[in-house]
Amino acid sequence: MEAAPHNRAETRLTVTAPEQMRELGRRLAKLLRAGDLVMLSGELGAGKTTLTRGLGEGLGVRGAVTSPTFVIARVHPSLGDGPPLVHVDAYRLGGGLDEMEDLDLDVSLPESVIVVEWGEGKVEELTDDRLQIVIHRAVGDTTDEVRKVTVTGLGARWAEAGLEALSA
Repeated sequence: MEAAPHNRAETRLTVTAPEQMRELGRRLAKLLRAGDLVMLSGELGAGKTTLTRGLGEGLGVRGAVTSPTFVIARVHPSLGDGPPLVHVDAYRLGGGLDEMEDLDLDVSLPESVIVVEWGEGKVEELTDDRLQIVIHRAVGDTTDEVRKVTVTGLGARWAEAGLEALSA
């Protein structure tokens, strides 16, 4: 079920270097709180893990944020009083919520920030309120660091969350 248009906030940004992608993650972390679901989409090498690394830095979590491709999910506890970061790579998960439930993410969602790479069609049922981030990069020209990032907040949680501040 698609969220009503008034329960949708969107901002678009252009990122020209990996460090800018990390900085975007750090800025985004300021808007996140326990219970938030962030879905990341983009081609391999688009910058999903780089963005998540910045999120981890901004949230002040323990451990280097690396791609969880082989472990599927990795939990980074907070070093302070903030929420832990649960970083999921759903690329190899074939079937929706059943496989996701095997990871017990639903029990950690209320007290965690959950970031899911490749989660389309797999995790939407976890919550009506979610942040969808799509990273587009120029395909073919691998020397081009330019990324077009679209951040879409779905649900009441994101209607007034101040996503436009990300492009400031």
